[in-house]
Amino acid sequence: MTEQQPVGAVPRPTLESVAERAGVSRATASRVVNGGEGVRASLRAKVQQAVDELGYVPNLAARTLVTRRNRAVAVVVAEPESRLFSDPFFAQHLRGISRELSAADNQMVLLLVEDQQDYERVGRYLAGGHVDGALLFSLHHSDPLPEMARRVNLPTVIGGRPGWPGAEADRELLYVDSDNRGGARLAVQHLRSLGRTGIATITGPLDQTSSIDRLDGYRDLLPDGDPELIAEGDFTADGGGRAMTQLLDRRPDLDAVFAASDAMASGALRVLRGRGRRVPEDVAVVGFDDVESIAAWTDPPLTTVRQDIEEMGRLMARLLLRRLAGQSSSGPTSIIIPTRLVLRATA
Repeated sequence: MTEQQPVGAVPRPTLESVAERAGVSRATASRVVNGGEGVRASLRAKVQQAVDELGYVPNLAARTLVTRRNRAVAVVVAEPESRLFSDPFFAQHLRGISRELSAADNQMVLLLVEDQQDYERVGRYLAGGHVDGALLFSLHHSDPLPEMARRVNLPTVIGGRPGWPGAEADRELLYVDSDNRGGARLAVQHLRSLGRTGIATITGPLDQTSSIDRLDGYRDLLPDGDPELIAEGDFTADGGGRAMTQLLDRRPDLDAVFAASDAMASGALRVLRGRGRRVPEDVAVVGFDDVESIAAWTDPPLTTVRQDIEEMGRLMARLLLRRLAGQSSSGPTSIIIPTRLVLRATA
């Protein structure tokens, strides 16, 4: 493949000029600059020196032919763009992914699933050979994305514990998650230590494993709890506010709330204030995530369970890069990141 210069463009270094400067064949220069194998270290060093001296930039199409890699990874988020761009959780998660991929000279391709018809579009893209692998997160029950990736033999890492039947026994399945259940136990344990007895919870959507695990952690410490103290939210501030209204209408005597996300906790605080309830004097509140742009800026600042969201993104990307390099069999198939309680003014 001979590189062509656009008409009228300033000449740029070519692979031929790199080979001439290094004193090697064009084929040898191509293998070095495009990541191929089978070149002696001494020749590789000469080619790299010529690349640096000439300022040569490898041709992406040629590199793909040699390495059979696009150096691009799809990040598929099963959420509408309105939530992705309004919830700081996703910004932190994507930042961790982007930093890890960039450090390995890989591009991130962001794909969103707004509604059911988007699955066909995303499936065509994943099957089209445009990316080397995929990172899938914020999945809901019966989400077809994992099966779509498996069908086209695309290496994949899941964000969050997989919830479909047989997933936990699948040794080829890679995933990264936080200790959601343990974190919920920390929250409820803290509220009980304050002497609170009417402890409610606002769950996330119960078609997601993170929400189920946080509810299970709540129930671990309150196995005989009143079902009226449980309300389902949607990980948004508005959803948290609606759930808090339901809880107060059902059980006006409640004296504590564990919200399964900081965003929902912020909505709950707004409703409590509107109902004339003092926090934490009348009702103690604990959130989950420790998203700084929410937890540190609520009024009062939010006690919450911290999960390292950015690290989860980094580890997802790292696991996928390891699998693409053929190293997955020597490493873990799942990583669970510890959580911890961060004390602020609401509890």
